[in-house]
Amino acid sequence: MKIYTKTGDKGTTALFGGTRVPKHHIRIDSYGTVDELNSYIGLIRDQNIAQHYKDVLIIIQDRLFTVGATLATDPNKAILKSGKERLNIPKISFEDIERLEKEMDLMNESLPDMTHFVLPGGHQTVSFCHISRTVCRRAERLASALNDLEPFQPESLTYLNRLSDYLFVLARKLSHELKAEEIQWIPQKES
Repeated sequence: MKIYTKTGDKGTTALFGGTRVPKHHIRIDSYGTVDELNSYIGLIRDQNIAQHYKDVLIIIQDRLFTVGATLATDPNKAILKSGKERLNIPKISFEDIERLEKEMDLMNESLPDMTHFVLPGGHQTVSFCHISRTVCRRAERLASALNDLEPFQPESLTYLNRLSDYLFVLARKLSHELKAEEIQWIPQKES
């Protein structure tokens, strides 16, 4: 199989199901941003962090492929007239969302309470978490806009929302473990 197909040379691409859309279509922007997020999560996984975090991040990367597949599917081609699914696309489950929540709860047990917003940074690994978090929020915004136009599996949108929270808590946890300075944002008073 060749990597280049030449079918996108005129600015269109195919969704699962065969429908061709412009490469600037919100559906493409949505799953492209999920793909970007997945790459940044790979960058976090490549850091010198505990194996447990790496294992969780691999699961997250797998689930992001599922979210991407959901977003890349033409909803008009996914279901047959009989109501049966035409394409065998996996789904995000409640258990996937719950896994993120449990991981956050576990990390939060050893973290000090948050009393202020935190400035991103303090250590390169922590910064990668914050970049991933903001890319995740962008993916969520795009997916939300797409969902308004063409609804898709709601758990995928919930997963992106919970994942951005997970990445924030992971940034705080790694700051704590790496003994990085966590700078609180305290608004400056006007002089």
